[in-house]
Amino acid sequence: MAINGVTILNEEFMLSNFIVALSAVVPMFCLMSIGAFIKFRKWLTDEELNHMNRMVFRVFFCCMMFYSIYTTDLSTTFRPMLMLYGAGGVLTIFALAMLIIPKIEPDNRRRGVMVQAIFRSNFVLMGVPIVANIFGDENIAVSTMMIAVIVPIYNVLAVFALETFRGGKFSLLPILMGVLKNPMILGAIAGALCLIAGIHIPKPVLKPIGQISAATTPVALIILGASFKMGSTHEHRKQLIGCVIGRLLLVPAVLLTTAIALGFRGIDFVTLIAIFGTPCAVVSFAMAQQMSGDADLAGNCVVFTSALSCFTIFCWILLFKTIGIF
Repeated sequence: MAINGVTILNEEFMLSNFIVALSAVVPMFCLMSIGAFIKFRKWLTDEELNHMNRMVFRVFFCCMMFYSIYTTDLSTTFRPMLMLYGAGGVLTIFALAMLIIPKIEPDNRRRGVMVQAIFRSNFVLMGVPIVANIFGDENIAVSTMMIAVIVPIYNVLAVFALETFRGGKFSLLPILMGVLKNPMILGAIAGALCLIAGIHIPKPVLKPIGQISAATTPVALIILGASFKMGSTHEHRKQLIGCVIGRLLLVPAVLLTTAIALGFRGIDFVTLIAIFGTPCAVVSFAMAQQMSGDADLAGNCVVFTSALSCFTIFCWILLFKTIGIF
């Protein structure tokens, strides 16, 4: 009887962990599927999608960053060690990719794209929703604060990689000025300043900002699903496979295992899954186009890592939930 009781408890434990992992991935998959269906029915043109994407980036994300930081308790959400590890992890991946990729890939147009695909994740669009789906929308302040740390690093390093391999000149000051004009960074700065200065924002003003913040993730994921375009893969299949394996398997395996050894647990650890376990950033495709990279390879890296990440993220969450990391 005791053995049967233990078996039942183990089955219930595994089932509960399975449900947690499933609940983290299924909402994202459903929203992206809605976007894909909209594209299939041609209810939005490419131009309209571009306009909507611009609106979400400039307005919705700005409001989300402002609201999340302004309404948070800094004494419980400020995580200097998490910020340090997240930034250090991204810089380490970038440095290793810059050393390894040129040795295995002769084409400069692909080198920068591959480096970017491996180190730059879709943390904002697909990472933050993972944390929200597991811990609730009211507990994403830790993750949104990490955006203010990770996104500027992504932007600077991506430009550096793409400029290096196209033979261009890397100029830090204009890049930093561009980062400071990023709506997400502006929202984070405004929210932090209002919070620290104790500025009271009237409820009738704060409420619509909160409503826009709540709508940011669903709208962004629907647009993401509607924006996917499948390109030919026969000319860069090996490079694509390498980027997919690096982004979805190698990077999270190394950095999440190291995070466990360093003692990260709970929402801090899931935030690291959101940074290191999510697919290639959508913006990497546009940057490759603008900076003479292999845009077809960049686009396929986004499409394939995004599609496969629904499975790999589920597996990472199930694994770490089962062994009790969060």
